[in-house]
This record gives sequence, structure tokens and C-alpha cells, in this order.
Amino acid sequence: MQLEEITLGLFAACNSLRVLAYLPQIHKAAFDKNGASAISYTTWSLFLVAHVSTIAYAVVNRSDLWMALCFAGNALCCLVILAIAWWKGRNRASPPRGAYSVTTSNTRATSIITARVRS
Repeated sequence: MQLEEITLGLFAACNSLRVLAYLPQIHKAAFDKNGASAISYTTWSLFLVAHVSTIAYAVVNRSDLWMALCFAGNALCCLVILAIAWWKGRNRASPPRGAYSVTTSNTRATSIITARVRS
């Protein structure tokens, strides 16, 4: 086995496994109670652009469809993470239509009363 074949095999294996590494991040973003606030739009957008540029390189410069498909999977995962973060942030920022909230100015008094009742 030549060095070129070894490096190609490592590249393919690592990038195939990387798609699976996105799944925990997607899961965390989807079920985050804070509207996926820990997701950095800048970071994930940069990852997305890097993957898209690699797809273009693979197709135009290398005529390598498999490499392009591998990075298309990575780009898709980045897009999913960004979409979840945007959706969750959008839904967290505005209440649903027809909903209203009641605010009270005596929150401290309520917690004091609750604490006394519990003791």
C-alpha cells in the first residue's frame, strides 16, 4: 500500500466519521431549553462556507464526486445546526400569537411567602 492510498483512506474515514460527530451537537441544539443560545452563528457559518468551498474545489479542481458528497454531508449538518439555532432563537424571542404574559412586581414577596410556608 502506497502513502497516497493510506492518506486517502485516512481522509475518507475521518471525514465520514465527522458527519456522525455533528449528531450530538444537533441533538443538544434541538432540545436546548435556552433557545440554543450556545450556538455561535459565526463559527458554524464559517464551517458551512469552508465545506461549500471544499465542495467546489472537489468538483472543479479534482473532479472528485465522492469528496464533494462527503463535504456536502458536512455542509448539510452545519446548515441543520444553524437552522435549529435560528428557529429556536426566533421562537424564544417572541411569544406565540394570541399569548400574553402577566408580570408581577412583587416577585420577592411571593418567594418570601413561599419560603415561609415550606419551613
